[in-house]
Amino acid sequence: MTRKRILVTSALPYANGPLHLGHIAGAYLPADIFVRYARLQGDDVLYICGSDEHGVPITVTADREGISPQDVVDRYHAMNKEAFSRLGISFDNYSRTTLPVHHETAAEFFTTLNDKGLLIIRESEQYYSEASGRFLPDRYVEGTCPHCRREGARGDQCDHCGKWLAPGDLVDPVSKIDGSVPTLKKTKHWYLPMGALADEWKTWFDGIEWPENVRNYCLGWYNEGLGDRPITRDLHWGVKVPLPEAEGKVLYVWFDAPIGYVSSTKEWAEKSGDPDKWKEYWCDPATQMVHFIGKDNIVFHAILFPMMLKQMDTYIRPSAIPANEYLTIEGRKISTSQNYAIWLKDYLELFPADPLRYSLAANAPESKDTDFSWKQFQSRNNDELADILGNFINRTITFIHKYFDGRVPPVTDPDADDEAMLARVRESKEEMNELYRTFAVRRAVKAYMDLCRAANKYFNDKEPWKTRKSDPAVCGTTLAVCVAVARALAVLGSPIIPASCRKIAETLGMKPDFIWDDADSGALPAGSPVKTPEILFQKIEDDVIDREIEKLQTLAGGGSARKEASQGAGISIDDFRTIEMRTARVIEAQAVEGADKLLSVTVDIAGTARQIIAGIARSYAPADLIGKQVIVVTNLKPVKIRGHESNGMLLAVKSGESYSLLTTDSNTETGIRVE
Repeated sequence: MTRKRILVTSALPYANGPLHLGHIAGAYLPADIFVRYARLQGDDVLYICGSDEHGVPITVTADREGISPQDVVDRYHAMNKEAFSRLGISFDNYSRTTLPVHHETAAEFFTTLNDKGLLIIRESEQYYSEASGRFLPDRYVEGTCPHCRREGARGDQCDHCGKWLAPGDLVDPVSKIDGSVPTLKKTKHWYLPMGALADEWKTWFDGIEWPENVRNYCLGWYNEGLGDRPITRDLHWGVKVPLPEAEGKVLYVWFDAPIGYVSSTKEWAEKSGDPDKWKEYWCDPATQMVHFIGKDNIVFHAILFPMMLKQMDTYIRPSAIPANEYLTIEGRKISTSQNYAIWLKDYLELFPADPLRYSLAANAPESKDTDFSWKQFQSRNNDELADILGNFINRTITFIHKYFDGRVPPVTDPDADDEAMLARVRESKEEMNELYRTFAVRRAVKAYMDLCRAANKYFNDKEPWKTRKSDPAVCGTTLAVCVAVARALAVLGSPIIPASCRKIAETLGMKPDFIWDDADSGALPAGSPVKTPEILFQKIEDDVIDREIEKLQTLAGGGSARKEASQGAGISIDDFRTIEMRTARVIEAQAVEGADKLLSVTVDIAGTARQIIAGIARSYAPADLIGKQVIVVTNLKPVKIRGHESNGMLLAVKSGESYSLLTTDSNTETGIRVE
């Protein structure tokens, strides 16, 4: 098989906050799975990423916290780099856009385009705060989108409908710095003439088979007409525009950030001892370039960046752009502004990396949005990884230790069932090869687990616990075939659950640096020692999962809004109105068995009884609650906590470890909405 050279990138995450599961499911885990697969094939793969450390979100955070932008990016670069490492994301280089090599590379891109006479200089009106005496680029201004009429649109784009906005388009704009109504003030900027480059781009784009969402999204933009797009802005933080007449201006982050792939590759080459080696990956047409992104980055990676690369003359353009849809959490959209997310660093404090990798891969949002739930995660870990894969490996190795002195028995006269099992391995290898190659992560996970199920069925059907007495040679053959399957599972599953597959390989006495063709190379040599098995996947108990569900329920019920408000960020009145609070009366209360902090509280709301599980047992005795008039959040989705359904939330004030319920006058009717 011909060795390929493949450059793989994942979208640069903003160094403006911690990573959450939506990030991982979108651009990082699918890329890492593909990269690990390609390395098994012996391909020359370079996996590049880094922190996007410019842009208004970072300066907004710095302004809010009273620190420098550099302090912000230093904090989150280190945090996210460590989290990626702990999850097993195998970057060859994880760089930063604040490094000199990036500033030099981005300036080179701008200079090349400008020297060609391609860029357009235009005077335009931009939002300006008279109160603060500064221009207000994109996220410093919010208002109502003129297209979809949704509030919270930024000065340059509406995240809800995806429309780009020109200054002056927003309805009722407000400065996020000082709350003033901004004015429009003239300023000069440099523009990329996308319209002039559109026909050449379309010819290139039509020559590649893109995922449906990428093709449809890009053609939608093209058909609407690609206009001129500014590539500079008035801001103090970023790559300075390399022209003397551009004092106080930096490169727009959408122009600057994708160049980070190039500068990260340059940094890698420098570290490798061959500073020019980066050109093999960016300038050789034989190289395949693959961008892994979320769907919100399609326009930048499939239209704008390819246009820029073409104008650099010697650069290649991407041959594939897997763009995943969104991941929701427990049926609700992730919201970093409201702190509604499962943060990667928090997950890794509780659980190993592989169960999350497996769960996200099995439910990857490849063609449509998918949902992560804690119960489904628990089921994937317990019912699939532990009970199917882990069980097969454990029973195979345990049997060999118990009856064959811990050494692989020989294959003797394999029968049709033995041959069928080995044939199934070969079929699965070919199937997964095609699925990995085409970025079909979900189907690859299914094929893998189907092979695990087939392996367990084979073990059961062959009944080695019987043949060890009646026909030891047949028993030995069964176990040798099971070892061959275990080796295949270690190889085929290593892109998805690398740490666990390394353990399988070590148990079998294999070197962990195996190759793809090891998957169907048959039984290990007779007499090969196997190590004492260890538990591959620990079961996750209900109470552990219930606590995580309760955390999310708290966020959904307004805890996140209180946190944001306490930090001075605030929420809109429309956000507040989504929380439905009503008066209620406690009619029953009792302790939850086995949970010293929880009470099961039944409340009456306008004649309807609801059960709520509340963590107030250390502050209230059940008898003391009867008859209390309380405030209940009534529009939360019901969840199971410790096996009990909780349908709402009691509002309370917390002081230390003590809670005080919010109550009303005793004569207040129940069911009255709190306004």
